[in-house]
Amino acid sequence: MEESTDPYEDYTANGGTWAQQKQQSLRRKIKYYFMNPCEKFYARGRKPWKLCLQLIKIVIITIQLVSFGLSNQMVVTFKEENLQTFKHLFLKDYVDGSMNTHAVYRKADTYEHLDYVIEQYRLLHNITAGNHEYEKNGTHYTSLELCQAYYRNGTIYPGNETFEIDAEVQNDCYDLYPMHQNVHDILPNIELHFKRMLWVNIKFVLKAINLQTMRQRELPDCYDFTVLIKFDNQAHSGRIKIDLDTDVEIKECRDWKVTGATARNMTLTVLFDCLIIITCSTSFCLCLRSVLTGIRLQKEYNQYCKSYTLSEVPWSDKMEFINGWYILIIVSDTLATIGSILKIEIQTKVLTNYDICSIFLGTGTMFVWIGVIRYLGYFRKYNILILTLRAAFPNVIRFICCAGIIYISYCFCGWIVLGPYHEKFRTLNTVSECLFSLINGDDMYPTFKGMGQKSSLVWIFSRVYLYTFVSLFIYMVLSLFITIITDTYDTIKQQQNGVPTSDLQKFLSECNDLPNSGVYRLEENKQCFVNCCSDPRLWFRNPLEPLVSDT
Repeated sequence: MEESTDPYEDYTANGGTWAQQKQQSLRRKIKYYFMNPCEKFYARGRKPWKLCLQLIKIVIITIQLVSFGLSNQMVVTFKEENLQTFKHLFLKDYVDGSMNTHAVYRKADTYEHLDYVIEQYRLLHNITAGNHEYEKNGTHYTSLELCQAYYRNGTIYPGNETFEIDAEVQNDCYDLYPMHQNVHDILPNIELHFKRMLWVNIKFVLKAINLQTMRQRELPDCYDFTVLIKFDNQAHSGRIKIDLDTDVEIKECRDWKVTGATARNMTLTVLFDCLIIITCSTSFCLCLRSVLTGIRLQKEYNQYCKSYTLSEVPWSDKMEFINGWYILIIVSDTLATIGSILKIEIQTKVLTNYDICSIFLGTGTMFVWIGVIRYLGYFRKYNILILTLRAAFPNVIRFICCAGIIYISYCFCGWIVLGPYHEKFRTLNTVSECLFSLINGDDMYPTFKGMGQKSSLVWIFSRVYLYTFVSLFIYMVLSLFITIITDTYDTIKQQQNGVPTSDLQKFLSECNDLPNSGVYRLEENKQCFVNCCSDPRLWFRNPLEPLVSDT
């Protein structure tokens, strides 16, 4: 006959006394795991190092984020202000806010604007108030590129309602050197095919240095602004739209020298970032250890239920051992560490990508501050929000999936039918934004009023479309969504009134030992050594398990 390998069966066969002790010990271990830092301090005198570390981390990460945010804001402002500068420098008769209406309608005006761009580029040194400079290839300035795209061949006769066109697009590009050529000698050699022309692009590169980052104790960056001026004639409506855009590339300056207090402050900033990396790494290890402890207790509880109660542990009870707050802190520590490393590389000019660094730092800081709610949850009145959100989350996700299908169907319908007649329905992105605003009760009257009446059929359809959408989502979908939250809230209130609703809670409710009762404290190793010699049952005792006497 094979011997039993299950300790619970052996203990039960010997009278059940030791099985009961093991059962009570397991309750205490699990109950101790779910205690808050203050209760753990009373139970075993354990100092809340993890809590103190999280509070310190919140302060230093926030300081880091504010510092980097000010620096990143300067970078973005520098890009935007240079874009406005280029519009005023290179676009004739440009006025702020007139980009959507900036256009020419005559051939002579088109040549005149092209001439103006090239002339302004040639006189850049004399007219700009900034530190802009031409791009150089060695000791020579790079050229200004002018490209014309047009249909390869075609004859168009609108009066006879006839045309013959070759759909192949041909691109002719010219390298211009306005610094060494007379502008009036350049353009006459370039013929624009207006009837077949799709667009004319002028592209050139200008360099600049952003000195204002010195105020945030960072080295200045060197910028390459690739300026693209486009004369768009794709509609062939007689209106050639003019647009200017820039593609910015941030580079490390080749040769630099910084003296004074700023240089010393940069070193201190790097050391501060290193301190944050060490703090986040420590927090990561402590939280990871707690997660592993929860997994170990989950397996031990699962083994107990299979052997002692002959039942399977529900999935919901298993997930109770996986503390979502620890997972959130681990993710935030990872993001903050990566963001801090990128920030150090930006400050030392190994990298210059501010956007990626801001995403990591911003998301990491957001999760760190969300983690503060965990400590508010230790107070009974604040904890109900967290418990309600956690319990309602699965049902909310299922509900959103069903409502999202209806929402997407309205987006597609509105885009294809109302898009040509309403500016808020021109793209799928704007349609989604418009409908989401309607759900929240915003912009209702302007949305109805903005619908043009050029087509009576589409106007009538728009009224049916908007009325049904508003009625469906505001009166039905939102009401059902609120009902889900309310039902979950009522369930949580019953749980807070002391009514256990799961097998795990019923299991722990039988343990009435208070944190300051002393039963949770671990005995000294010396006492354990003496007892182990006299009691073979303690040979394989878990060090986290409190000692229980037979009496």
